[in-house]
Amino acid sequence: MANQITAINTYCPRINLRPTIQLPALVRYISSRTGLSEGEVRVVLEELSDSIKFFNLQGQGVKLVKLGTYLPKVTLSGQFGVSHRVDSVIKNALNAPGAFSGEILNRKNIGKSVDELLAQWNAEHPDDPVQT
Repeated sequence: MANQITAINTYCPRINLRPTIQLPALVRYISSRTGLSEGEVRVVLEELSDSIKFFNLQGQGVKLVKLGTYLPKVTLSGQFGVSHRVDSVIKNALNAPGAFSGEILNRKNIGKSVDELLAQWNAEHPDDPVQT
């Protein structure tokens, strides 16, 4: 008997992620759009990272308009981390009708409920059903 997570993960819509852009490509892109040299862009990005770290270590969040907010956090075990809340500008851009140009796997399942995904699994895997 298959478990629900396997069935849901098989049929849920997801983005077919392309390779992640690394720092050198990001630096070139920003440089080409701003007139700043690649070296200047690299220094600014490094300073931005160091600044977020500095303020988070002081217990302060850092809000970057149009990017998001970086907040320090601590777990029950005492491990520190950073929580990132993306700015609504980015979320809204992703959700603008027709804006997303990447590939969505299982696109036909957008809007389906978990029960519908499980029923789809059971119909296509009668020898390994999920109990609902």
